[in-house]
Amino acid sequence: MEFIDLKAQQLQLTPKGFTLREDIEKRIKSVLDHGKYILGPEVSQLERELASYVGVKYCIGVSSGTDALLIALMALDIGPGDEVITTPFSFFSTVETILLLGARPVFVDIDELTYNIDPNQIEKAISKKTKAIVPVSLYGQPADFREINKIGNAYKIPIIEDGAQSFGSTHHKVKSCGLSTIGATSFFPSKPLGCYGDGGACFTNDEKLAVKMREISLHGQNKRYHHRKIGINGRLDTLQAAVLIGKLSIFDIEVVARMKIGDRYTEQFKKNGFKKVPFISPTNTSVYGQYTIQVDNRDKVIENMKSKGIPTSVHYPSLLPDQEALTNFNAKNKSLLKNLFSGKSFKIYSIDNAKKIAKKVLSLPMHPLLTVENQDLVINSLLESIR
Repeated sequence: MEFIDLKAQQLQLTPKGFTLREDIEKRIKSVLDHGKYILGPEVSQLERELASYVGVKYCIGVSSGTDALLIALMALDIGPGDEVITTPFSFFSTVETILLLGARPVFVDIDELTYNIDPNQIEKAISKKTKAIVPVSLYGQPADFREINKIGNAYKIPIIEDGAQSFGSTHHKVKSCGLSTIGATSFFPSKPLGCYGDGGACFTNDEKLAVKMREISLHGQNKRYHHRKIGINGRLDTLQAAVLIGKLSIFDIEVVARMKIGDRYTEQFKKNGFKKVPFISPTNTSVYGQYTIQVDNRDKVIENMKSKGIPTSVHYPSLLPDQEALTNFNAKNKSLLKNLFSGKSFKIYSIDNAKKIAKKVLSLPMHPLLTVENQDLVINSLLESIR
């Protein structure tokens, strides 16, 4: 059984009647024919389609989800001495990009039901140095952006959504990545909308930020060989844009399938007395970027599932402030830290929920083509493994 089955996805029919693979191969051939491998017409087409899908004015295609976060932070002029409030429970790129700019991540706890940053914990962490808040829409559903935006507006602090796992979901009927000052997402192959390599995008309704983000992604250029600011090589390449245009054509169908499969998992688990299943806020929909449960004796459960041919994964076993890179950063940059912060490279407020949950989370096979038979195999195997 595949944890995520990208090969089977290629057999799906597109609205034009081709299989997805046939559609993508034709689009790749078109790129090979016109030869515009960097910033070809497919890139601008994809940006228009993605902006329309999310419901924002501007989309900038970029080279990865990590670069999407980095570019968003750079566009907000985040730099040395600044503080950025975020979650301790996420993939490393969420904090990596903050540290790369010389800023200091400030970690606050997560909601124990949704696993997303708890809005009630944010305000206490705000200081004069706070320049941004980066909530992560984890496992497929958005954080509570209605409440987070209220805080941001009150303190005039911009909000960046890390929507790498939630693209296609909604919060109060507004699409993920269109919920805040800037939305950033990833098109890594395993994401809800994935390409066949690295890719990402930034979204905003702010024209000035859109211009800055585009320039930053092009080495800071506003025209060829004229660099107005320091940027990066953060472009989305044309071949990946072609792949994404093809996959976007069936994405709505896949979102519905993901929701049905995720809901069925939950229904069947609850029916059999297992209740440590994902909680989806009534204000949200989820694309189940991961279907993540909680178990005791996780290592034993993983081995039992493996023996039955069921792949599992842990997202994430270690909290960000516990990562060796952060402790090494403190050890190797003492003089820098003294000048910037008079202390550590990060701050931690109470993160008890995150500590507890990181020891128990376990992700199960999840993709839009997961059959009922395979889903039942996963469910029955898990139930047997926890007995």
